[in-house]
Amino acid sequence: MYLIFRCDCGRTMYSKEEVARKKCVCGKNLKVKERRILAKTDNAESASQMVRKFQEEKYGGLQFTTADRI
Repeated sequence: MYLIFRCDCGRTMYSKEEVARKKCVCGKNLKVKERRILAKTDNAESASQMVRKFQEEKYGGLQFTTADRI
C-alpha cells in the first residue's frame, strides 16, 4: 500500500505504508504517520499518477517537454 501526502512546502509525495520518514526535495524530513493522507493506492504506478494529479490541481496543468523543443 502506498500513501499520498503533502509536505509543508506544498509538494505532493508518496511513500510505502511501512516507511516512517520521508525527505522532501525542499530538505524537510517528514514523519509519515503525522501527515494527513490524501489518498491510498495499491502500487507505485498509480501512486505516481495520483501525485501528478494533485500537483496539477495545485499548480495548474504543467506541460513537460524535452530540451530540443525549447
